[in-house]
Amino acid sequence: MATKSGKTASKKSASKKPAAKKTAQKSTSKTTAKKQTHKTNADELLAYYRDMLLIRRFEEKAGQLYGMGQIAGFCHLYIGQEAVVVGCRAAMEDGDQMITGYRDHGHMLACGMESKGVMAELTGREGGYSRGKGGSMHMFSTDKKFYGGHGIVGAQVPIGAGIGFANKYMDNGAVSLAFFGDGASNQGQVYETFNMAKLWDLPVVFVIENNQYAMGTSVERSSAETELFKRGSSFEIEGIQVDGMNILEVRDAAAKALEHARSGKGPMILEMKTYRYRGHSMSDPAKYRSRDEVTKTRTERDPIDAVRKQLLDKKWADEDSLKALDKEIKAIVADAAEFAQSSPEPDPSELWTDVLLEA
Repeated sequence: MATKSGKTASKKSASKKPAAKKTAQKSTSKTTAKKQTHKTNADELLAYYRDMLLIRRFEEKAGQLYGMGQIAGFCHLYIGQEAVVVGCRAAMEDGDQMITGYRDHGHMLACGMESKGVMAELTGREGGYSRGKGGSMHMFSTDKKFYGGHGIVGAQVPIGAGIGFANKYMDNGAVSLAFFGDGASNQGQVYETFNMAKLWDLPVVFVIENNQYAMGTSVERSSAETELFKRGSSFEIEGIQVDGMNILEVRDAAAKALEHARSGKGPMILEMKTYRYRGHSMSDPAKYRSRDEVTKTRTERDPIDAVRKQLLDKKWADEDSLKALDKEIKAIVADAAEFAQSSPEPDPSELWTDVLLEA
């Protein structure tokens, strides 16, 4: 009996080793993507710079309006994370969809939604995308294939998979990108979604924006597995860890994941290692981290400054042209803020509209 059980144990051990080796190979192959050279050109890089700068200036203005009492409720700024959504958007094809949580203003702008309509929704005005009824966390544009903007932590992930299911059902070739944070990555509904998405090989890319602090607790203190790109391993979902402060790396990783999903191989996970400079929301003083840490990250890893330096180093732009671009963007944002404050508030009768879908 001892010999037999010994043989059995040996067989079990032998059968487990290849699986462990396979997992290790997957993890290694994904993280080494960082060492690749990322190609670009002057027009492309300048467009990325412009899109990121628009988000940065828009969010700075939104912060000002919040401080003035013009924006009510919660307001979650995207400052520092701009490369994630702009890089992903650059890799998307026409027809691909995007859905995210409550830190959503940058995603709207990256999708091509008008800054006036977004800012007016923040101030709760009739000219907003949800006619002033949704606020910061709840606005949508089916024209731009943007499906929110969701206030419940992690709730957008199963909806994103549902959009992927619709794509597969209609065989339209589109891929859904579902964005969520490191905090939401611990939600149970996320894992139910992973299972379903892989079971049916849905065309969806799960983008984890790991800004390291969730609502105020570091990943190291809240997560047993801190390498979030591995979260899909038990569902056989491949994952890539990406420098979310490097827009070219983000774009290329997103392109790979989108092709994977579009080709019928099912979902993929992208963990974007990024950083938010402001608190979780405007009401968060962010005392769980030091000011020196924020300053160091902003000085050494800022995604916009990195692209600006590259444009200047390659002589694809000069100081004067970049200053002119910044001036142009500030004017766009100022115009949006003016519209958001002058647009009328919704009529009380709007309380009864868009409640039920009429047949």
